[in-house]
Amino acid sequence: MTELIERDDELRHLGRLLDDADGGQGRVAVLEGPAGTGRTALLRALADRAASAGFQVLGAACSAAERDLPYGVVEQLTGPGAGPVPADAHDRLGAYRALSARLMEPAGERPLLVTVDDLRHADEESLHFLLHLARRLRSARVLLALAGPVGADAGRRLLLSDLGRQPHVRRLVLGPLSPAGTALLVERAGAGGTAGLAAEVHAASGGNPLLADALLEDRRETGGGPAARYSLALAGLLRGEGPDRLAAVRALAVLDEDATPGRLARLAGCDPAAAERLLDGPAAAGLLDGLRLRHPAARAAVLDDIPGDERAGLHRRAAELLYEEGAPAGHVARHLVAAGYAGAPWAVAVLSDAAEHALLDDRPGPAAECLRLAWHGDGDDRSRAALQARLARAEWQVSPAAAARHLAPLVAAAHAGMLAPGDLLVLVKHLLWHGRDAEAAEVLAGLRERFGQAGARGAGAERLADLEVWLAFRHPQLARDRRAPAPPSRGPARPGTDPQLRCAAVLAGALSGNTGAAAADLAERVLRDLHLHRRNPWTEEAALLALQVLILAERLDAVAVWCERPAGEAGGTAPTVSAMFAAARAEVCLRLGDPRGAARHARAALEHLPAQAWGVNVGLPLGTLVLAATRTGDHRTAAGELARTVPEPMFQSFAGVYHRYARGHHHLATGRPHDALGDFLHCGETLRGWGLDAAALIPWRTDAAEAWLRLGERDQARRLVREQLDRPGAHASRVRGPALRLQAALGPQSRRPVLLGEALRLAEASGDRFEQARVLADLGRAHLDRGDRRRGRPLVRQALHIAELSGAAALARELLAVSDVAADGGPAATPEGVPLGGLTGSERRVASLAVLGYTNREIAARLFVTPSTVEQHLTRVYRKLGVRHRRELPPSLRAEPVRAG
Repeated sequence: MTELIERDDELRHLGRLLDDADGGQGRVAVLEGPAGTGRTALLRALADRAASAGFQVLGAACSAAERDLPYGVVEQLTGPGAGPVPADAHDRLGAYRALSARLMEPAGERPLLVTVDDLRHADEESLHFLLHLARRLRSARVLLALAGPVGADAGRRLLLSDLGRQPHVRRLVLGPLSPAGTALLVERAGAGGTAGLAAEVHAASGGNPLLADALLEDRRETGGGPAARYSLALAGLLRGEGPDRLAAVRALAVLDEDATPGRLARLAGCDPAAAERLLDGPAAAGLLDGLRLRHPAARAAVLDDIPGDERAGLHRRAAELLYEEGAPAGHVARHLVAAGYAGAPWAVAVLSDAAEHALLDDRPGPAAECLRLAWHGDGDDRSRAALQARLARAEWQVSPAAAARHLAPLVAAAHAGMLAPGDLLVLVKHLLWHGRDAEAAEVLAGLRERFGQAGARGAGAERLADLEVWLAFRHPQLARDRRAPAPPSRGPARPGTDPQLRCAAVLAGALSGNTGAAAADLAERVLRDLHLHRRNPWTEEAALLALQVLILAERLDAVAVWCERPAGEAGGTAPTVSAMFAAARAEVCLRLGDPRGAARHARAALEHLPAQAWGVNVGLPLGTLVLAATRTGDHRTAAGELARTVPEPMFQSFAGVYHRYARGHHHLATGRPHDALGDFLHCGETLRGWGLDAAALIPWRTDAAEAWLRLGERDQARRLVREQLDRPGAHASRVRGPALRLQAALGPQSRRPVLLGEALRLAEASGDRFEQARVLADLGRAHLDRGDRRRGRPLVRQALHIAELSGAAALARELLAVSDVAADGGPAATPEGVPLGGLTGSERRVASLAVLGYTNREIAARLFVTPSTVEQHLTRVYRKLGVRHRRELPPSLRAEPVRAG
């Protein structure tokens, strides 16, 4: 009895009733409660206590299988041979008296406990006898304990009502466990007893002990949440409630959030009042929260228990009910999808409308489900082709690889003239993504024939013109011409244009030429407005191009901000868009000298979208992974990424050039300058042939010059460096700085400190710690080569510290090889011997971050102060230590603890 949870009051009450019966005061206990709340366990505990107290115990358990067997329950109590009961009422009364006397005969010697469990399944004749018995045991040493669920049918309610008017009858109602009771159950089950687990169990079981036990069994067997035992227990409880209640709960599970009393009644086939009465039992069992099953696992279990055809029929009827009432398309479509029904024109229209709303809400998965079903519904070839084009676009946002299965039939539809111009443009984009250039060229030829003639006007011509500009950057081998891109417009799009395609075209044009302030401003506007264009098939392309424009415009802070915003703000949660943002974040990390961060985000991009789903664009995240691994000295990983199978057409796209560029760096870092030179020169030849030879896009000349230098061809290296510095856009710090570093290596020794000083200023301005470390190392060596160890050694040490901090292990190993400049463990002092103790705590914190290569803005962000405060602290530090630049700060400052404030 002590194992029962939250039943102490009931046990005490039953104990008093046993005492009354033992003293000659007959009692009746009616134990009510929904299925699974422990009525049977309480009866067993009562029987055990009665037996211990010397009671004779007789018990009967009712069964649905014996409900139609007359006097089946009586026979369990009296044993066989009781004889038939006459049909005549007078004679039947006499028989009841005889049966009662026979049943209570042992009570003359010792008290008697009679228990009847699951009264809802008792046969009608036994019910009448039990009522007779209950009325006549007031002066007998008998306790009659009857157990049955709340909300029994009319016959049972009549019995309970009649019994309730008797003074010797006590009614006890069992309910679900409280959260505290569920926690105790979890603890006793040895399942950890944590508050979190107890809350989960209570939420899924509603405090029903039977369901809670099943949940804990599932957890022991699978280590997870609700599973087979929970589903079986729930199905058993509901079946025990009878067919009418079972039907009502099933209707409720089908309707879910669409349930109202009226809809429930219509779907269950009864009137609203009856429908609500049918839910009394399940509600009391803790399964319901109003007109909904309280936990998704409960709903899933109920739905799984419905035979497939019956479940589909219920969902179809629910869809029809909702459609007739004018419910929102998404609610109706949910049931149509569950039913797999699109056999009527209204159903196809509803599914199409629901798909549009789902895309607007950034739910491409449900949108694709609706369109897939609508596509299989009624309709002519043209309407089905339009639906398939929309389906391909929706699936594309989830997985371009999955959407590829639609390309062949859409190409056929294009040749048959069944696709609209906008669908044809998107088809070209999708074909090119997957490297199907020949098919894309065929569709393009048809578009150019229809809309590309001289003087052509209208929406089709406008969109084709934008596509041509986009092609010139993304897939120049298919571009018809190399027209100069239109300047970014701050006004509304021209009539007939697709706003996102127009943005993609302008941004692509900017990447082909000069990423100036106007293009960067447009890029930020495109990213800011992404949420307004989630249904547009060019949105993800415009987003990717916008990020690339900002990267080349050196607005890396803006890119980082956009990539770190919540998915909904940054354009949605669709895997394709998320993958593009991750790839962009990886490139930003690389440009800031953080190869470990670059590798992390590049891998995230490939997790959002597997390599095969990237199509020809897989070269973007793979190229970043190779560059990051090369900088960290993990050449095995770089080689492994380069060994991945990639689509052959990738090398005819910009992503392929980037991938080859990364391979060149791997060759250069692993001692193969000839191979590296071949890759860099191939990149240059390809970009020049495409008209995309912008200095900042891929700085192949600088890297080819380094390869020539490794090969001892200094004149060739000088020529390429001069060309790089003369290119349009070479003023950018990320272009000019590395070129100046190489120019210093190629020039006279006397010029090196000046050129490297300028290169260091540019590297610091760009925030690229990897480049800072390289320049500092060269500058330190330049001073050492001139015999100036006082200046040279601290600079090389600082380069080593920055390389270690940023994860550039290959460069760090190279610097460590110079043993005489390895960091020593001497006392913290400046080169002139001035102790660091004269610095305040704030000054030391600022100086320590400056030594590690952080910019003033980054230091301010880390210490939660303003950039002006950082400048003031550094000015005082320089004065106290007798130095003029941050590069002269002692490397020992890097050991200072950095705390905010």
